This record gives sequence, structure tokens and C-alpha cells, in this order.
Amino acid sequence: MRFPTTRSRAVSLLLAGSLGALTLATVPGAVPAGAAAPQSTAGDDAVYLVGRGIADVTGEAAEVGMMGYSSFEQKATGIHQRQRSRAFVVADGTGGSRVVYVNADLGMIFQSVHQGVLAKLKQRYGSLYTERNVLLSATHTHAGSGGHSHHVAYNLASLGFQKATYRAIVDGIVESVVEAHDDLKPGTIALGRGELTNASVNRSKVAFDRNPAADKAAFPGAIDPAMTVLRFRQGGSDIGAISWFATHNTSLTNKNTLLSPDNKGYAAYEWEHDEKGVRYLDDTKGFVAAFPNTNAGDMSPNLNLKPGSGPTEDEFENTRIIGDRQFTKAREIHDAARTPVAGSVDARMRFVNMEEVTVSGRYTPDGREHRTCPAMVGASTLAGSVEDGPAIPGFTEGMNSPVAKLLEPFRIEPPEWLVGCQYPKANLVPTGLISSVVPATPKVLPVQIVKIGQLYLVAGPAEYTIVSGLRIRRSVAQELGVPVENVVIQGYANAYSQYVTTPEEYDLQQYEGASTLYGRHTLGAFQQEFSRLAASLRDGTDTDRGPAPPDLSDGQITLQTGVVMDNPPSGTAFGDVLTEPAGSYAPGETVTAEFVTGHPKNNLRRGGSFLEVQRLVDRQWVRERDDGDWDTTYRWVRINGVAGTSKAVITWRPAAGTAAGTYRIVHHGDWKSLFGKVTAFTGVTKPFTVR
Repeated sequence: MRFPTTRSRAVSLLLAGSLGALTLATVPGAVPAGAAAPQSTAGDDAVYLVGRGIADVTGEAAEVGMMGYSSFEQKATGIHQRQRSRAFVVADGTGGSRVVYVNADLGMIFQSVHQGVLAKLKQRYGSLYTERNVLLSATHTHAGSGGHSHHVAYNLASLGFQKATYRAIVDGIVESVVEAHDDLKPGTIALGRGELTNASVNRSKVAFDRNPAADKAAFPGAIDPAMTVLRFRQGGSDIGAISWFATHNTSLTNKNTLLSPDNKGYAAYEWEHDEKGVRYLDDTKGFVAAFPNTNAGDMSPNLNLKPGSGPTEDEFENTRIIGDRQFTKAREIHDAARTPVAGSVDARMRFVNMEEVTVSGRYTPDGREHRTCPAMVGASTLAGSVEDGPAIPGFTEGMNSPVAKLLEPFRIEPPEWLVGCQYPKANLVPTGLISSVVPATPKVLPVQIVKIGQLYLVAGPAEYTIVSGLRIRRSVAQELGVPVENVVIQGYANAYSQYVTTPEEYDLQQYEGASTLYGRHTLGAFQQEFSRLAASLRDGTDTDRGPAPPDLSDGQITLQTGVVMDNPPSGTAFGDVLTEPAGSYAPGETVTAEFVTGHPKNNLRRGGSFLEVQRLVDRQWVRERDDGDWDTTYRWVRINGVAGTSKAVITWRPAAGTAAGTYRIVHHGDWKSLFGKVTAFTGVTKPFTVR
């Protein structure tokens, strides 16, 4: 996550732009009303009930700020691939204790999304899925729509809260959970492990090198190469996999303006679509492959330590290559996985005010008690992470822009005690103090541990560096009395609070250290809180809920202009073809078609598509591709803003092996009248051949 920044006089102004759920519940008694009763005809080898689901979480595809790089110039202009939410349900043999795991192609899971999903699940299932047993995680793509947080610091680059994007994300996550819940059948899970060494590089090695030798020895290449895979089967058939691996989902740069799940999304697509034949718009069950992140805070996929560089100089090709490397290794581990997952499913979760944690000397470098601090973003954040995306140039004094009103609350100088608490961080913005005026960054955060047999998922609401993740894993493993490899960090989970570094890394105040919000002892606080949850799991005791985060849904604002109306250019109608494809193409050549269109905000077409590539088969047009496929793009181009005219530019690059035949491009769109009525339309090109 990057922060665009500027200073006015001596005061710093913060600008910031922006799943997965693992749900585990112990539910005694009968299944609540509305919940499907699990099947009970388990085979001899069935240990659990398992189910999988997938749904679309793609937000607004044009004229909305994108989430991740915090660039005001990076506004969505279309779709390269749709973003999806992938869900797994695991229940014990009776259908009582259960977990729902959802990994979503999002930059982060914000508290707003966590609260929205839980509310909808409660409406549908009562107490079956609760905050204790719901873990939402994100792949951390930086190529999605922004504006789905309730904290203003994460909505600035999107000019505030974007309701349509938020609804698409929440509804899509819930739909994937429902699908997985309804799919519950007797099955088994196997655990596999391996190492992947050519899909990440340490982008902050100078900080990594500040850590003690014992920590660095765990990572000889200064990367975390571990990949952990769960293999899910029903009745002897593979139905899905979860493959944890630490690398930033930032192969695409802040120059890209097409929505995309980035390298982890490509890995999932290659396994599901290319390998297993899944067609996302077909209403059929298929293999579901989730590629969640772990402790990826200092892990970059840009192997040459420059944005969009490594292993090639083409950011889209890099996305494919880094994704393919994750898929290839995950499939290898999956196919060889022979260790049965066995044992109970259980979970613990509580909320913690991270600005007011007293950290025991057990978790501090000097062995003395310390406290966390009100959140503060450090001045080094100005530099950004040059390996993945440099920070945005600051705004000048006296600027006149629509975001000026949003920036006023940031004009607060920190008191000396806060500066001392955050030392050696140089203040950029004291977001913890700002939050007394307007919610800027979260104070209260969820911490959670989920147990699936012998595997423990430590779900944290942050980006953990590999050494900070290692220390948490060691603390939890020691408390539980289990091997450290049985403890996996699930980052980007349930909420978002930027980075967590070790105290040694923090002292250097690189980008990651400057973005560690709660001071030098943030990691110690997380170690302590996760250890408490681990002890509760070990002893079979309950934990208190802690201070619940506030519901900030009221009062959300947006400065992004909505769609006023759409008009076709003179002499045309919506759906008319402005540019026809050529008559014939060879594989590898790019087919291009342009249509008169309306604004994609009129209808996000979630679960559908803005385009189809159709092939003529037995005198019937059959869909071959849509806007969720790797080899298509949908771009929205404004022709005249005053008149409300725009066009859709659709491309398809037939891959080698594409069947020869007759094809056409179809565009689905919607236009809005001056009176607000939205009308759907479809445009179709002339046929062309692929030879």
C-alpha cells in the first residue's frame, strides 16, 4: 500500500488509496433455519465435510480510483480479468464445528467489508457463521477498484466511499460462502509443502539485514520460499486447493488502469480455467484454486527490484510468468500431498485496541514492558517502495481540488509524547489523533487463529515482513506445542492496518517501518495477542470479545461524480460497431472492435461480462471467451464528457491452439437517460475467421 503525500507549512497531509474468509465455528445443536443440512453418507476415508464456491467481486470498471498504489492518476478504464472470491467450507463429520475460508482478489480486506459480510451471513444463517469464525483474506492485488473502506485514509485516491464497489465486494464474498456451504459433502484434506525460490525478492533487504543472525538464518536467500498447500477432495475427486505463498501481488504497476487480480489471480485462472476447464459464467461446479498471501510485507514479485521489471520488462508478461510459477509449484505440491489433515476444527478471535497495548517484556527486545502508540504514518512513506511503486508527488500549497475538504482533518501536529513513543519515526501524519476528528485509520483490530486439523492459520490485519511473521509463528507454535511449520501466517485478514516490522527493521525506517502504524513495539503486541489466543485454543477456554470496532457506515461521503447521462455520437445508436475486426486473423494477432457504449457504472455486470468472443458451431453462436479471460480486454473510453458519449474498445488475442473457425465479438452494455433510466443493449460485429 502506498501513500500519496504532501506538506502544507510544517504539517504533513496523508493521502491514501486502498478475500478471503476463513470461518470457523463451533456450533452445538441443530443447524439453524436457512442452513442446508450436510450430507451424512461419508465414505470410509471421509474425515470432514468440505465444500467450495466462487463468485465475482469486480467493482466499478471506469472513472474510479484504484486501490493499492494510492495514485490519483490511476483511475480504472476497464477490465483485463475479473476479480473473484473463492470459498471453502470445512466442517467436522457431524456438520457442527466448521470453517469457511474465502480468499478474494482484493487489495485488502477492510473492516467495512468484514462487518458487511458478517451482517449478511447472520441474516442468512443466524449464529452459524460469526465474527469468531469468519476470516476474510485478500490476495493483495493493486489493480482493483478503490473506495470500499470506511476509513478516509484508504479512500482518498478514490475520492471517497464508492457504494457500488463496496456492494459488489460484500455481495460477491457472501455468494461464494453460500455456494461453498451448499456444496458440503463428505471429503478429505491433505497437506503438502514445498519451496518456490523464483517468484519473490526482498525489496527491503537493508532492513532485513538488521535482524539477528538467528532470524536471518531461517531465510538464507532473504526470502520466504515456503509454499503450503491444502488439497480438498470429495468422494475421491479433487475439488480445490489453497496455496499459501509470500509475494506481493504487484506485477502490474501504477501505470496500469485495467482491473486485474494480478499474478495470484493468474495462477488461479491457469489452474481453474486452463488446467481444469472451469468456465466462470457456466452454472456448474468446478475446481477452485485459491492463492492467498502470507507474510509478504517485504516480498516483491518484481525480481529486478524495479516496478514492472523482472523477469521481463513487460508488466503483463511478468504477471503471467510469476503467476505461472506459483501455479506450477502449487500443482506439484498438491499432486504429491499425502499427509492427511486430521483432528478438530476450532478458532479463537478477539478485538484489540492496537493503540493502547501494554506489551510484556517477553515480546520486546530489551525484555522490558513497553506500550504501543496512537497510529502515525512516517515521513519515509513519502519515498514509497521504489521496487513496487514509488510514492505520488505531493500537492502544492493553496491547491484547489475536490479533495481539499477531505485533507483538512490531517492538519494536526503531534505532541512530543507521541513523537517520543513513535521514535525514531519522523511524523508524516498522526492518523491516530486525526481519528478523533474523522476516522482515518483503525484503532481496534481483529486477531484470530483458526485450526484445521494440525494446521493453524494465524490471521492478522496487516502486511507482515518475513521475519515479523516468523516471530509470530514461533510464539504461537511454542504456546501450542506444535512444529513451527504447522503455523501459517494469513496476512491481509479481516481488517487492514498497513505494515508490521520487527523492532530492528522499524529502527531503520524504510518504507515498511514508516508504515508500521503503532510504533516500534507493534510486532510485540501482535505476538502477545496471538499467543493469548493460542493458549486459549490449547486449553479449550473461551476468550473475551474485546472492544468491538465501531460501525462507520453512516456518514460516508464521495466526491466522485456519478453518471449523469449517456448519449450516442450523432448518427449512431448504442451497440453500433464503430470499428469492425479485419476479415481474418492468425493466432497471436490481436482482434480489435469498437462499439458505441454507455458508462460501465450503470451496471457492473457482476457475474456476467461486458464482452463475449463467440464461435459458430453447428450454426449456433457459442461463447468462447468473456471479460474474465486472460487474452481479452475491455476498455472504456470517453469521447466527449459534456455530451456523455463514450466507446468500448474490445480486444482478443487468440492463443496458439485456438480452433480455426468463424468468430464474432459481442459487447454488452447499459446506457443511462437524463431522467435516470438505465437500458441494456447488445452490439455484435461482423463474423471473422481465425485460421
